[in-house]
Amino acid sequence: MAFFLRMIERVTGMAGLVIAWLVFPLILAMCFEVFSRYALNAPTIWAFELSYMAMGTHALIGAAYTLRERGHIRIDIFYSRFSPKTKALIDTLGYLVLFLPVVSLVSLGLWEYWVEAFVGEFRSGQSAWNPIIWPFRLAFFLGFALLWLQGIAEFIKCLRFLAGRTDDWDAANG
Repeated sequence: MAFFLRMIERVTGMAGLVIAWLVFPLILAMCFEVFSRYALNAPTIWAFELSYMAMGTHALIGAAYTLRERGHIRIDIFYSRFSPKTKALIDTLGYLVLFLPVVSLVSLGLWEYWVEAFVGEFRSGQSAWNPIIWPFRLAFFLGFALLWLQGIAEFIKCLRFLAGRTDDWDAANG
């Protein structure tokens, strides 16, 4: 089981690292657009769509990495006062009842959303550039699939902690 958890965490970590580099092409594209628009009076036809696709991909793929690093917003007014065992129980129930079912359904829906765009050769329709949209929709699906996978790992870590295996929990919760 520990090997399985390490593999999930490695995949999530690598995806987060790779997707973090997507910010640089986004910055370059936006700088070029600003220069082209205001200095040359010749705006591009592609910068807007490239920017929302890159930023959306960055946010969606990065969500699993953020979960791994416990970086998502949590309302701590009560949670921080609980014992580690109570926190693990709350997290376990949250993953089982809410997180995993919702992310599973969204992932399946996004798979169909991607297939529809791929088979239908859909285009964005947002600008004159009008790129194919299936790569962006694939990023939607991959982001939620990675989030689901990391959610499984977090759920297993909670179960292991509740069963007396504190090594995973101690590493994740400081």
